[in-house]
Amino acid sequence: MSISEVLVAGHVCVDLSPTFSGAARIEPGALFSVGALGMRVGGSIANTGEMLSKLGVSVRAHGLVGDDDLGRIARRGLDEVGGIDVDLVIAEDYATSYSIVIQPPGQDRTFWHHTGANDAFDGTTVDARDSRLVHLGYPPLLPGTVVDEGAPLVTMLERVRAEGATTSLDLAVVDPASDAGRVDWDRFFDAVMPHVDILTPSIDDLSSALRVGARDGLAAELADRMIERGAGIVAISEGERGLLVRSGSAERLARGGPVLAALGEEWADVQIRAAPVPIRKMSTTNGAGDAATAGLLAALLRGADPTSSAAAAVQAAANWIGSEHTGMSYPSSTTNDEASRSFREAESPADS
Repeated sequence: MSISEVLVAGHVCVDLSPTFSGAARIEPGALFSVGALGMRVGGSIANTGEMLSKLGVSVRAHGLVGDDDLGRIARRGLDEVGGIDVDLVIAEDYATSYSIVIQPPGQDRTFWHHTGANDAFDGTTVDARDSRLVHLGYPPLLPGTVVDEGAPLVTMLERVRAEGATTSLDLAVVDPASDAGRVDWDRFFDAVMPHVDILTPSIDDLSSALRVGARDGLAAELADRMIERGAGIVAISEGERGLLVRSGSAERLARGGPVLAALGEEWADVQIRAAPVPIRKMSTTNGAGDAATAGLLAALLRGADPTSSAAAAVQAAANWIGSEHTGMSYPSSTTNDEASRSFREAESPADS
């Protein structure tokens, strides 16, 4: 097993994205013309891992796939990114997860999703040795991690911390009609948050899990609730409103593994908001939240201050949204040097 700064684990799938010239329509018996099909490996470990790699962070990507063509596509897609040590395990009797991504021009995306081999993921295959940070993506799409009020996830996080790594967790929108919609997420958060050093959900992730309606100040309220439940740093993406970052006490950060323990006192009890970076042309919002997570994690790994870290997160999301993700890997028009330069500019906004 190779040594990587970050182990990204959890949800992985293959994204199938038909191209639309106009509105997407569903009409029984009708035939609609669409454009070329984009195909790329997606999910948390692919999106977050890809952006982390482009920001100069060494990454190992761990997840479960089926013994099928989509599983081989997922493995090849991660291999083509470069800078990622691919650690995909075949889950017997499961098909590889996939998403059909519906995104007409200028609109946010809709997903048709099959969880597939992700149903078998319960955290027992995660090996954190030699990693400074372990990031797990999408418990709502990893049913094996949320049973018994998140007991399997708590076991994994405790083990990761015992192995000497900082823990990081991202969520996903909860479909009320799915099995995830029947989870008692309040109890889940009570059990899990004390073991989560960094939490990076979207406002929709949290509000759908907790079944709260949109209102002014909701992000700050939910961030405080997660901090009170024991999280170290909470970064909530709010789309066009940007990113809200909230942190716990100096004592809590000191217990946050090697990454948070190395941060300065300036990180204690912080609440800041970073405005989104203007984008000249939107290519896709699919994976933007994962890119923001990667930008934040890369900044934290380098010991950046809170303002610079939040700026790095929104810059990474903007880079992702404005890029042409038409293939299996990060677009060739954006090199590692360019991606790293964008991070450095966000990290030191006063100097740009």
